Amino acid sequence: MIPEYTVMTVAGMVLVIALELFVFRSGIFRRAQYWAALAICLFFQCLVDGWLTKLRDPIVVYNPGMFSGIRVPFDIPIEDFGFGFAMITSVLMLWQWNLNRRSAEADSPTEADG
Repeated sequence: MIPEYTVMTVAGMVLVIALELFVFRSGIFRRAQYWAALAICLFFQCLVDGWLTKLRDPIVVYNPGMFSGIRVPFDIPIEDFGFGFAMITSVLMLWQWNLNRRSAEADSPTEADG
């Protein structure tokens, strides 16, 4: 059986990518600023999450049956990176989509301009 946290993480990542590619189309995946912001956030996630989940003295303990058991730097469950990706990407995607929408509205002529 596939662990629940792993399934939910993968589902979240797929959903966010699909929303960006097929619904919002904000263009963030083509922007260097997005990838830089993601790298910065994931760097700090490593520091904080690594401290919280370290195996020798954990503050946060995961149910072993709920995640894959794969841990990368500082004993961080790999699912945490997928969750972080989905959370950061969804916020930036919606932010950029809203900026794009507002810019398009400002650029479009109104009836008063007629």
